[in-house]
Amino acid sequence: MLQKHSFAWPITAGAALLVAFSLFAAQARARVTRIVIDERQSPTYDGRVFGAAGAYEKITGHAFGELDPQDPHNTIINDLDLAPRNARGKVEYVATFSLWKPVDLAKASGILIYGVPNRGNRILMSAFNVGGDPGDGFFFNRGDIILYSGWQGDVAQRPGAETIVVPIAKSPDGSSITGPAFARFVNTPAGTVTLALPATQAAAILDTTQAVLTCRASEDGAVVPIAPADWAFADCRSAPFPGVADPTRISLKHGFDPGLLFELSYTTKDPLVLGVGLAATRDICSFFRRAATDDNGTANPLSGKVSHVVAQGISQAGNFVKTFIHLGFNQDESGRIVWDGANDHIAGRQLPINFRFARPGGAAALYEPGSEGVLWWGEYEDTVRGRKSASLLDRSRASNTIPKIFETFGSTEFWGLRMSPGLVGTKADQDIPLPANVRRYYFPGTTHGGGRGGFTSEARPSGAYELPDNPNPQLETMRALLIALIDWVAKDDQPPASKYPLFAEGQLVRPNHRAMGFPVIPGNPFPDNLLNPFFDYDLGPGFNYNDMSGRMASQPPEIKRVIPSLVPKVDSDGNETAGIPSVLHQAPLGTYLGWNVASSGFYKDHASGFSGGYVPFARTKAAREASGDPRRALEERYHDHDGYVAAVTAATQRLVQERFLLAADADRLIQQAQASAVLR
Repeated sequence: MLQKHSFAWPITAGAALLVAFSLFAAQARARVTRIVIDERQSPTYDGRVFGAAGAYEKITGHAFGELDPQDPHNTIINDLDLAPRNARGKVEYVATFSLWKPVDLAKASGILIYGVPNRGNRILMSAFNVGGDPGDGFFFNRGDIILYSGWQGDVAQRPGAETIVVPIAKSPDGSSITGPAFARFVNTPAGTVTLALPATQAAAILDTTQAVLTCRASEDGAVVPIAPADWAFADCRSAPFPGVADPTRISLKHGFDPGLLFELSYTTKDPLVLGVGLAATRDICSFFRRAATDDNGTANPLSGKVSHVVAQGISQAGNFVKTFIHLGFNQDESGRIVWDGANDHIAGRQLPINFRFARPGGAAALYEPGSEGVLWWGEYEDTVRGRKSASLLDRSRASNTIPKIFETFGSTEFWGLRMSPGLVGTKADQDIPLPANVRRYYFPGTTHGGGRGGFTSEARPSGAYELPDNPNPQLETMRALLIALIDWVAKDDQPPASKYPLFAEGQLVRPNHRAMGFPVIPGNPFPDNLLNPFFDYDLGPGFNYNDMSGRMASQPPEIKRVIPSLVPKVDSDGNETAGIPSVLHQAPLGTYLGWNVASSGFYKDHASGFSGGYVPFARTKAAREASGDPRRALEERYHDHDGYVAAVTAATQRLVQERFLLAADADRLIQQAQASAVLR
């Protein structure tokens, strides 16, 4: 049955909005004070029954919370002391939440899995289910409870997204706070005359003589300033230049050339206190884990049924996991642990969220902060950048709230997301030992998030890149590992040992084909010069580098040096050798790469960012010899279709024995191989 409530929330932002909802808050305690259930679908999925857990229901709503700026649990939140306060002296927020649980809570497993949204998107279930949502019911068949909530304050409210309203910091006299901002525009469509500025970073000053707009033909090309009279903070989509004044857009008199990179340095105002999203996540998780009711007596729909909480974050959301733990938010305001376990997946950095005018939606592009903070779970002194010895776990250790950690990632995280220093430090000369509560698992030869899987030697063109899409999957390994993490947390069952490339074993090398041992494959590119550089930025004296807090002095920042980075070594096929190879990687149909090359646009012939490539093997020895391909052909490897199925079967058996593959997934993969057209 579908139940809806009449609760409505105005889509506005700022101090006025926060003061408005303070009327609903009850007691002056710094935590979730009120929940409102907007909609209940019971049962959901047309009443489908999931194993012993039975039918599920979906609950969506809003969580109202308030924070004490003087509480030591909150003082690390940047600019919280400059946020508007209610009559009780507290800073308020309101976040959406979505909850899936068995209709009969007696059938729940007791495990609450907090899926960290990625840019407001709920991706946990789609990432782990086979066949979409609910797919094979991976979580529901176990009776697990799924929770999402909004944390990213600069994400616009939209249907189906998890969002949060956070306050705007103001000067003590109530005036706007201003600061430097920077935006880059590339690959603009032909004929474009108006472009939008980054969300929540409107121009504070519309006088173009007090800003700088430049263009250049390549990243290392000459920077050419554009005359202030030839552009405007304006909208020219329906009016000729100079158009209608608009602090959220810029317009260029003669339009933006698609072949040029444009960069804008300007002054913005009214910074959101984005770090509130970290505290809101802490308090929402703690409420659903432990509270009986809110301050108004509304019952917690999970009351008394959660024994353990495991968080899982993918990409940007995985960066959130790291920053949440590093900044001490795994301890709630009563001193209790929030997450018993956490999986940061394909997350090479920390999250740029807790400094003034932060933009947490970034993705490791030039000039974007994210790698300035602590990057390692073990203790490491970053002498290259002049940082003290530190660990992501320092605050959790001090508060005795250390979670069990699974760090999982693949090849593209080395190439595009600067993963290397988290393993070997900023000198790139030693393995940083992992603490006892951390396991690290590497998925060799996988693109960002993994490929589509399946068993086909046919390449699927990517369109935007020179090499076809990399099909090498992560799904099956991730499913097995998440179960292992939950069992470690709930039952103290020891998980498999960490498996990832080690410097001491010669498995991490310089990012060029000679050091990697990458083969010469005629007609295909080398990986040389495709690594996303790790820059050491000068962000000014007001920036706390280890905690990535404070404020930046200028935009764009000065680059002080390039930090050396390493990548995994490969075999004679060009396939990586360390880590947990998927079944497809163990029975390869080609070379699976964590890098690719852009085939068009401004970055043509340069690194692709987060898309890995694939170079199929030839079918026959004659075909590969005719092309000069040094890699053995499919017939040389497997002889025929039955030989290939045998290779797949052997790989599944190894992975199941090592606890990196579930038996049900092994059976499914063998069936796929049997049904495939490989060597038929």
